[in-house]
Amino acid sequence: MGATRALLLAASQNRFLRERASRYAFVKRSVSRFMPGETLEDAIAAARKLKEQHISTVLTHLGENISDAQEAKKVTAHYLQVFEKLRTENLETEISVKLTQLGLDLSPQLCEQNVRRLLEAEDPAKTLWIDMEASSYVDATLAVYRQLLSTHANIGICLQAYLHRTAADVQILMAMKPSIRLVKGAYAEPASVAIQSKNVVDANYFALAQKLLRAQVTGEVRRAAFATHDAELIDKITDFAAAENIAKNQVEVQMLYGIQRAEQIRLANGGWRSGVLVAYGDYWYPWFMRRLAERPANLWFVVRNLAGN
Repeated sequence: MGATRALLLAASQNRFLRERASRYAFVKRSVSRFMPGETLEDAIAAARKLKEQHISTVLTHLGENISDAQEAKKVTAHYLQVFEKLRTENLETEISVKLTQLGLDLSPQLCEQNVRRLLEAEDPAKTLWIDMEASSYVDATLAVYRQLLSTHANIGICLQAYLHRTAADVQILMAMKPSIRLVKGAYAEPASVAIQSKNVVDANYFALAQKLLRAQVTGEVRRAAFATHDAELIDKITDFAAAENIAKNQVEVQMLYGIQRAEQIRLANGGWRSGVLVAYGDYWYPWFMRRLAERPANLWFVVRNLAGN
């Protein structure tokens, strides 16, 4: 792991910095590159514009590690309101949730109950995505996911290519026909848990992508989505799909709002499934720092905004 990435990941967990970051205009200007605003209305407006470009969207309300059951219920109620808003707007937008924002730290049963409420309100033609958090939550997250998948086919899980265990997790889940969104991983993890070399992570990501695409064709995977901004990896995945005669509309690439915009449009115009994760909310600091850690070159945007402050 590079020193810059390690420093950014450590900063993402620093409460002192989190409480003060939102006070500075240059930080907010930097964050605005990666999220359209803090409100649901901001996120909906972004989803409308992306729809015009034939780019699908997934909304996520930022927050994690809730320690109060009533707060978890409020988050659940918020997402139920999101569903109503999306229906009113006639948007095919999906949502992605963090289980610790829905009460996982309090009780897996409470968390499962909250997610089940969302599933029962969601359009069964859409996927409700569960984000994966730090490695200490993988077992608990997968346990909740498997329980929900047994009754709701339209629930998806995020898996992280940098974890040593992920290939085995994919193999186990395939018996249940899962939907999987593959990411590289954005938390500080020890070498005993996660691959430390970027090249090896990339190679593992591509190997998993090939497995998921083949499994999607055979029906062992309901849906596979590849969340990455890595242009080289995207080319490898689309080249592989073409060589395997996999239809373009069966290959889905998801990116974050504001990153690689030209690539998002290129993929959509080329017939591939192009999607964007749109984050919103005021709990953006740890999320933003992890985004910088994924691509430390983005620090230049912060520096330029600081210079213009």
